[in-house]
Amino acid sequence: MDQPNNNPQPTETETRPEEGADGALFYSGFPISQQSRLENFMDYGSVLSNNLMEDAPIQMDSRNTDNTIVRDASCEKVVDSLLGKYFDTMEEAYDAYNHYAARRGFGIRKHFSARSRRNGEVIRKEYVCNKEGFKNVVPQTIDHKKRRRDARTGCQAKIEIGQKSGKWVVDKFSDEHNHPLTSPNKVLKHRSHCKYHKSIEGKKLIYDLHAAGLTPSQIMKAVNTLTGTLHEDITAKKCSEVLRTHKRNHVGKECLGIIKHFQEKSGRGDDFYFNVQIDNDGCLRNVFWADERSRTSYLKFGDVMVFDVTYRTNKFKMPFSPFVGVNHHRQSVLFGGALLDDETEETFVWLFEQFLKCMNFKPPQAIITDQDKAIRNAVKRVFPDARHRFCAWHIKKHVLEHIQPFRTRYKDFADTFYIWIKSKSPKEFEEGWKILNEKYKIGEKGWLPTMYKDRRYWVKCYLKNTFFAGMTTSGRSESIHSFFDGYVNATTPLNEFVVQYDKAVAARRKSEEDEDFSTLNSQPALITEHGIEKDAGRYYTRSIFQLFQREWHASLSLEHTKRQISDMLVSYFVGSDREQQTVEYDSEQQIVRCSCAKFETDGILCKHALYILKKKKIKNLPKNYLLYRWTIDARYHMAHKLVESEDAKASDHVVSAEEKWVARTMFHQIIRDADYSPSIFKEFIQTSKIFMVRLRGEREVTENALIVESSIQSQSTCEVSHVELEPTQVTILDPACDKVNKGRPKSASRIPSAIEKIKNYKCSECKRNGHNKTTCPEKKVLPKSFTAYGC
Repeated sequence: MDQPNNNPQPTETETRPEEGADGALFYSGFPISQQSRLENFMDYGSVLSNNLMEDAPIQMDSRNTDNTIVRDASCEKVVDSLLGKYFDTMEEAYDAYNHYAARRGFGIRKHFSARSRRNGEVIRKEYVCNKEGFKNVVPQTIDHKKRRRDARTGCQAKIEIGQKSGKWVVDKFSDEHNHPLTSPNKVLKHRSHCKYHKSIEGKKLIYDLHAAGLTPSQIMKAVNTLTGTLHEDITAKKCSEVLRTHKRNHVGKECLGIIKHFQEKSGRGDDFYFNVQIDNDGCLRNVFWADERSRTSYLKFGDVMVFDVTYRTNKFKMPFSPFVGVNHHRQSVLFGGALLDDETEETFVWLFEQFLKCMNFKPPQAIITDQDKAIRNAVKRVFPDARHRFCAWHIKKHVLEHIQPFRTRYKDFADTFYIWIKSKSPKEFEEGWKILNEKYKIGEKGWLPTMYKDRRYWVKCYLKNTFFAGMTTSGRSESIHSFFDGYVNATTPLNEFVVQYDKAVAARRKSEEDEDFSTLNSQPALITEHGIEKDAGRYYTRSIFQLFQREWHASLSLEHTKRQISDMLVSYFVGSDREQQTVEYDSEQQIVRCSCAKFETDGILCKHALYILKKKKIKNLPKNYLLYRWTIDARYHMAHKLVESEDAKASDHVVSAEEKWVARTMFHQIIRDADYSPSIFKEFIQTSKIFMVRLRGEREVTENALIVESSIQSQSTCEVSHVELEPTQVTILDPACDKVNKGRPKSASRIPSAIEKIKNYKCSECKRNGHNKTTCPEKKVLPKSFTAYGC
């Protein structure tokens, strides 16, 4: 008699760990980005396998070729042992019968229960074959729904148990099946035997993999890989069922989950900040949060910030609004995040005020947003001194639509418009508008007059003297959105969203650390031996040095024409035959200024300025042209480095909010490292007591001098304020799901502008529907220079 194969080999579609040439295990069928996440579960999988090996393998009955069952002697013993056997609980009886069913080749289910008329307790239970009975058939109508296949055959196999002497005894047993039994390699697919994904161990593994950002199909591959042949293979549908049940248990409690998660983070001693706004009905309206690393990054890179609200990734349709900047590697860095109930001016004012309070009342120097009127008004109210810039991407998307009527009437309008946009000075731009308005009769109403009134928000010549770190659009925020797509979707619960946010941010920070490592452990490849290039390679990060070297290389092929202004100030026309810029050089202060304003806007010297510095025999890169934010020293490290960078800006008579916040960060770090040297920590305690006595004495002197209370309150503080709510003492309701905001819909990467939306136009060129004259495929497109104007 041939023995069945109890260890079926994996099919071609299954994913199993494979061994590479170097002996390392890798996972076929997984994207490279997901393989790193699976490595975190390898130790867990090894422990899991050791535990599962303790279970005895299932011995199946053998079969003949005509599908008749060859009864194994061990099965007869199981039958004899079940009849009259006593069990302490109904669950034990169910497990015993289910184990027998797996050996025989069928599945079981619970069928009948008899309860006592006296107390309502179950006194009798019946377990049957899963093919018992027949399906209730409803007569089909014209509009019938698709029905499932009928799997029941009226099988009579069953066992019945009843109570006797406080225990459960098997008093009836039938093993007569009217259907073929399942083969050994498929018997575990019966519902009663698919128990691993329902077990505590299986659920925990599925939850952990889901928290790591894996989809149900990827979780299926990972679980089947880790468990091997010790358990039945689970499907993506089973994973989805487990996750759906888990989410259902948190319905109505998502906002409380957010509060609990934030309180746990703030209770660890880190400088975590969060604030929640609740409406009159007790529902969550808005929430803002930022961790210690984000607040530290803002101290260094908060001079320029991008704010965007076009991302909606939760079932409540609350737009996710990140505050994004750029770090010393020109990578996107998160300063904080928010979930908003609506997009009104008052909501943005609340959000910006919370952001300002979190960042110790240090506003950004420049902020980039879209053209939303509510955001613009909120920026004016909360950040009055910040330079506000409109996203150039949004403006470009609207240009073709709004200038189309003028292009239709005037053939030369596009060229004139392009030249006007490229004005090099505000005076030239305003004079060009007068010519444009008079020549083409634009008038005072419409999109173009409105954009002229808002010219200070988007025209390049008005923004030349403001540092934007090389950013002109909200593309940084859009790249953050695309990054979060791998972790969240439109059905993600709020409490799970904030957890996935932390994981996404951690991945971004790991990328920053990788760039730090690459810069610190490599030397720049110089194209010359000049001291300016050497200094740039020594201080700049790898990515910033590449941008600098591009300008340096371009400066080698330039020419100049000298124009004397005074003894100390010399002006040059520097460039090539195609374009030239005016460069002024002050020999007394070693200051160079270029009309292209690349250093003022990007923080890197342009090729024109570098050319003049070389001509003036400058041997090293002047320190005033070496921005600290672009150097490797701006990386995230210990708090005392922050003190060094901030002390130079502080006054001896006033303690700034940054200094207070940095001091607190240092104290937290000292407390965390106390166990490494108890003697040093005790010495620190004694020294701190001396300073506390001195500060207390100064405080008493100040209070006795009757300093006006308002002057004390006006000073910035570094106190962390957050919502102290106990979920057991307060009820916060989840927001309604029927809101319609301007946030990102499920099936779109961003909000489409008017020109992106499909309209039922009829083209005047080809007379076809679905497009207009501007987007006609048979019409020649505009020159490339028009679509690349500098705004």
